Amino acid sequence: MSTDETNDLETPEERDDQNGEQGSEALRNVTYLSGMYQNWFLDYASYVILERAVPYVNDGLKPVQRRILHSMKKLDDGRYNKVANIIGNTMQFHPHGDASIGDALVQLGQKELLIDMQGNWGNILTGDSAAAPRYIEARLSKFALEVLFNPKTTNWKQSYDGRNKEPITLPVKFPLLLAQGVEGIAVGLASKILPHNFNELIEACISYLKGEEFEIYPDFPTAGMVDVSRYNDGLRGGAVKVRARIKKIDNKTLKIVEIPFGKTTSTLIESIIKANDKGKIKIKKIDDNTAADVEILIQLASGISSDKTIDALYAFTDCEYSISPNACVVEDDVPKFIGVQEILKHSADKTVELLKLELEIRKSELEEAWHYASLERIFIENRIYRDIEECETWESVIKTIDKGLKPHVKHLMRAVNEEDIVRLTEIKIKRISKFDINKATDYIQSIVDEIEEIKVHIANIIPFTIRYFQSIGKKYGKGKERKTEIRSFDSIVASKVVVANEKLYVNYDEGFLGTSLKKDEYLCDCSDIDDVIIFRKDGTYFITKVTDKLFIGQNIIHIAVFRKNDKRTIYNVVYRDGKAGFSYAKRFNVTGLTRDKEYNLTKETPGSRITYFSANPNGEAEIIRVLLKPQGRIKKLNFEYDFADLLIKGRASMGNILSKTPVQRITLKHEGVSTLGGRKIWFDPDVLRLNTEKRGDFIGEFVGDDQILVVLQNNTFYLSNFDLSNHYSDQIRIIEKFDVNKVWTAVFFDADQEYYYLKRFTMDGNAKMQGFIGENKASKLICLSDQMYPQFEIKFKGADADRPVEKIDGEDFISVKSFKARGKRLTTHEVGKIKEIEPLVREEDIEDAEIVDEANSVAEDKNALED
Repeated sequence: MSTDETNDLETPEERDDQNGEQGSEALRNVTYLSGMYQNWFLDYASYVILERAVPYVNDGLKPVQRRILHSMKKLDDGRYNKVANIIGNTMQFHPHGDASIGDALVQLGQKELLIDMQGNWGNILTGDSAAAPRYIEARLSKFALEVLFNPKTTNWKQSYDGRNKEPITLPVKFPLLLAQGVEGIAVGLASKILPHNFNELIEACISYLKGEEFEIYPDFPTAGMVDVSRYNDGLRGGAVKVRARIKKIDNKTLKIVEIPFGKTTSTLIESIIKANDKGKIKIKKIDDNTAADVEILIQLASGISSDKTIDALYAFTDCEYSISPNACVVEDDVPKFIGVQEILKHSADKTVELLKLELEIRKSELEEAWHYASLERIFIENRIYRDIEECETWESVIKTIDKGLKPHVKHLMRAVNEEDIVRLTEIKIKRISKFDINKATDYIQSIVDEIEEIKVHIANIIPFTIRYFQSIGKKYGKGKERKTEIRSFDSIVASKVVVANEKLYVNYDEGFLGTSLKKDEYLCDCSDIDDVIIFRKDGTYFITKVTDKLFIGQNIIHIAVFRKNDKRTIYNVVYRDGKAGFSYAKRFNVTGLTRDKEYNLTKETPGSRITYFSANPNGEAEIIRVLLKPQGRIKKLNFEYDFADLLIKGRASMGNILSKTPVQRITLKHEGVSTLGGRKIWFDPDVLRLNTEKRGDFIGEFVGDDQILVVLQNNTFYLSNFDLSNHYSDQIRIIEKFDVNKVWTAVFFDADQEYYYLKRFTMDGNAKMQGFIGENKASKLICLSDQMYPQFEIKFKGADADRPVEKIDGEDFISVKSFKARGKRLTTHEVGKIKEIEPLVREEDIEDAEIVDEANSVAEDKNALED
């Protein structure tokens, strides 16, 4: 019956009742959107976290990676397989399509640990993508086959369609997660674990199993440098800084030879060009010659400092950036945040557990083999097989064999069952006829020996695991040495290295300052991130950021680019307190201010005014002439004042009274010299930079044209100035303040002449690197001494081994010559060893040393007082 017909038969009242019942039923079955969102979103989030984005702590793999490796193991026959075939085979286990499988497979291959590759797999340095899957091939590496798979210790589950089995996790016996690293974004959380060094992970596992402390830090396939001071064990809140390695070819050419992890040469060059376009750096040309190794050549514009450009590249481009790790893993189907040390400990413990399980499985297999070999021997040796010749039924055969075995099986490890007897009946007559009792005994004994050995390993599972890790390191550790250098990075102040890409102008009459006032008075070059400090005649001063146009007020007496923490720029000031007060003189520096906040260098009495002002970049103290206003009985109306007599104090100090009488005029009489003394310089070997903060080794006190001597491990030297922006090689042998009169003594093997030579010389060179033992790279430096009267001892070998040890007085042996001279041959005999011994001491040196010690003591007391 149709609906229309049904409605025709119902009365209006019946229809109302029916509609009401249906409405109530509909309300009872409503699922509110909030409930749907809560349940469905939670299911989706859990799925993404557990099945797609976050690695499992047990094997360090995401599901797609695990399925790829499992699929490759099933296909493995020792030969390469087309990647297209691997992808197709993996789709039996992974329900998310071929694109995700292909991308994950390429990423696994580029880590160069688990997969042997053939063909064009892309380039992590340039960012070039891999060839199409039909063109490239892959197979599991020997390391993967040894460490990742064991079906006997693997827990299995049904694949997504129920047609196949796949591993829940692979039985990995290595901290794979830390070796490869991982990055994944799930719903509500993310995981970012940085890769670590293969050999260091093995050493850390061994240290942990021995109960020793250990540390592990990231190591990247792109090499470069990393600062791990804030690594925080890879947990949230930590960060590492990564840097490109930049070499200085000459003063106009830089070469990037290693790039930061996560960047490519293309992205790096883009960031450099962008910084150049913004005026942060100035480059003339950039070429990318990268092939197997990174080589980006940067040609600098004329007049640009190469050292400052290196700093600017780190400050304004992707040559340096920060990575924030976030060690999130899945453990027991729950996402957890644990540090990399905890991950390594978990992996080492899991390796112990797996190795013990493998030993126990092997022991069970051997016990079963021993049981059957013993049973077979009893069966044949006692000719029990003859007893079944008269048996007519299968049951009687089983009973007869069982009866024949009973007198001989008391020593077996377990009872004989029917399955054992059935196996005995399957022994061929040919095997029985050729049975050798001695061979059978030896075989059984070999099984017993192996079982005993396994029992020892199980009882000493920790030493066994340590030997396993050592074996893995010996087999596969070659070629996996650390690539990324761990360094402490110095903090680069952007304002100190940015190129002065703007010109600053000022209009004193109207009180405006800015880079767009091109018709007004030019002030100085600056950058768009600089601050400027401004002083007015009323004693107020402030700092503000460089901008296009800014009103700064009138009566300006000084404007300059402000450098934070600059303690050497000293301001010499005379100000009048109030309209008719005393005149005060003060010296101060300004190391830091709050931007756009106004300060006052006077006592802030109304009517105060600056009557003399000078800014001195190196703490110079001039002499001024002060002319007083004629007043009363004052006879001396002018006098001289030397700012050198005034101590440098804080910017808020009141100063010293210059005159109680009103001052008519102040003029400069004589330019001053620095009262700050030399600049004390230290060299920090961790960051390979100079500093004035007492970090590292003290180099000396520098003024004017003083220079630094740098001697490198390759037996070259050069001179540099003491600019804090200088960059130095990590191959430094000696770095010290240059003394033009200092005599050096070198003992070296001359590869051209094939004899040992001694030379005394001064390193009177220049900024160009120069060798002091010749041009032949095979020449070898034995000793380099700066002693005034050095001595050396020569021991002989070979045919001359009986010759007595010879002592050489360096000063008597040869006079001081140029560093380019060859020197004098030490001996024609076969040399075994040459070493420097205690230098000679002259009486006049003792007297000089006492005078120097006394002078140093006075200087130390003075420095302590100044500090």
